[in-house]
Amino acid sequence: MTILKFRIYFEEDESVYRDVVIRHTQSFRDLHDAILKAYEFDNKHKATFYRSNDHWQRGREISLEKYDKEYKAAPLIMSETTIGSEIRDPNQKFIYQYDFNKNWTFLVELINVTKDENPKISYPSTVRTEGIAPSQYGTKGLLGEKFADVEEKYDLSGTPDGFAEKDEEGEDLGVEEEGAAGDEEEV
Repeated sequence: MTILKFRIYFEEDESVYRDVVIRHTQSFRDLHDAILKAYEFDNKHKATFYRSNDHWQRGREISLEKYDKEYKAAPLIMSETTIGSEIRDPNQKFIYQYDFNKNWTFLVELINVTKDENPKISYPSTVRTEGIAPSQYGTKGLLGEKFADVEEKYDLSGTPDGFAEKDEEGEDLGVEEEGAAGDEEEV
């Protein structure tokens, strides 16, 4: 059985990528699910692959389903199309687009072909992870959820006691000094 290894780059940062191994007889639907799992995305949105060339130009579309849009040629359907049937050269490239509103785009490049199937691996599988994946909804930082707990516990958003906020000209903004009773003006 032929095993294909794809490197899936996050389009906006090539230092963020995942390597996924998959059998050539598996479908693009399997690859779609593997990419979402590798990047910790949910499976709630529309998606499509485009066969591509060395210049990352979009070619034949391999879609999750047929969408209500105009096509130059009817798309292939992911669940009906095996990956091996769309490999045209040893460095085959695909563009994977997920969630057409957020427009997540990944560059998928075939980096290895082997006949050796590893009996310890359940295909498809992520075999390498580099960089911090983008957060599908909102922000995901290095500190994660622990920092949110600290923020809630210590209320890091307010101005500390004894410090005043200033506007652009350096004037104090509405911070009253204690012990200055009787000096207040009525507005």
